[in-house]
Amino acid sequence: MNASSLSTTDGAAESHPLRLMAVLCALMGFASISTDFYLPAMPTIAQALHADAGAMELTIAGYLVGFSIGQLFWGPIGDRFGRKRPIGVGLVLFVIGSIGCATAGSPAIMIGLRLVQACGACSGVVLSRAMVRDLYGPERSGQMLSTLITVMAIAPLVGPFLGGQVLALAGWRAIFWLLVAIGVITGIGLATVPETLPVERRSAKGPGAALRDYALLLRDRRVLDCAMVGGFYYVGIYAYVAGSPFAFITVHHVSAQAYGMLFAGGIVAIMLANMTNVRLLPRLGTVRLMRIGAIASAGSGSLLALSAWTGWGGLWGLVLPCFIYVGASGLIVANSMARAMSHRPQQAGAVSALLGAAQYGSGMIGSGSLSFLADGTSRPMASVIALAGLAALLGVAINGAAQGRRG
Repeated sequence: MNASSLSTTDGAAESHPLRLMAVLCALMGFASISTDFYLPAMPTIAQALHADAGAMELTIAGYLVGFSIGQLFWGPIGDRFGRKRPIGVGLVLFVIGSIGCATAGSPAIMIGLRLVQACGACSGVVLSRAMVRDLYGPERSGQMLSTLITVMAIAPLVGPFLGGQVLALAGWRAIFWLLVAIGVITGIGLATVPETLPVERRSAKGPGAALRDYALLLRDRRVLDCAMVGGFYYVGIYAYVAGSPFAFITVHHVSAQAYGMLFAGGIVAIMLANMTNVRLLPRLGTVRLMRIGAIASAGSGSLLALSAWTGWGGLWGLVLPCFIYVGASGLIVANSMARAMSHRPQQAGAVSALLGAAQYGSGMIGSGSLSFLADGTSRPMASVIALAGLAALLGVAINGAAQGRRG
């Protein structure tokens, strides 16, 4: 994307287009890099900390607890104090949590520190989405979110592969030291870009008013419809994130390095779907594209469950449906987020936080359920993904029906 395509509402993006895009991509990527880098190392970490697969899957669930709850605080804080300072504080927390994970000596300690890491990381994710809304307004924010997601997908694309290489060369603790370095570099980059929320556009509301705003948003059917679709879908996404290392590496004996390559295939699918979304949005609209994504997730999830329970297709019977399921993210996530924020533009930070909390809170259900359902096979992962895809499709159908009733 070139500088001339970055038309904005206040000129900030025009002044620093490439630098701003790089920082936004990095901030939006924290949700992925915080987990994707250490996925290939999960079986190794489990052995080193004398833990089972269920305990390691709880490190992802613990991260999602912090990520979902933290967003509810960062959203209103960003609406009141601007975007940059809260993100800076969050990056400090992320670095502290990453240092703790690098030195952890037990699964329980790592779970707690992953929660701290998540509380910091989510500030950048939720407020970078609000920054996009600040800069590009209601019409272009969906396209810009898809564009940024496509560009920043390089992090999860290379994350598991890079994590596997770091694991082989320096051990699993070095992966978390790498996250420390990424947090510090991102903080330096943040200091070089402009604030996107001018003082005159900031909210003067205190914590009590922020809670009332959330209560108001929870009564807005249009916002809830979008939160429901993304939330159901993310149950399956994080069932895949938590379950695939053990399904591929332990059950099918894939190496940690090869797992990184397989995981990258799903990220390529997300990138292609986001590129498609950017091109088709002006013609098809957000609701229709969300519906297509939900159909893809429901169909691929059902095929995945069939493969896992019957053994049909072996490893590729799992991998290919997973590619399709995660690729549907490109049609579901950006559209549901942009659609919800367009209904409440003055509360873009709070809406972004609420939907993010719904998505990652639902992801906690997906990853956490595997820790209790784990049976040494890929069946629990596949079953949860199939149910999540079907639920997302139901959510889109309810969304469409409600839209029809509203005329």
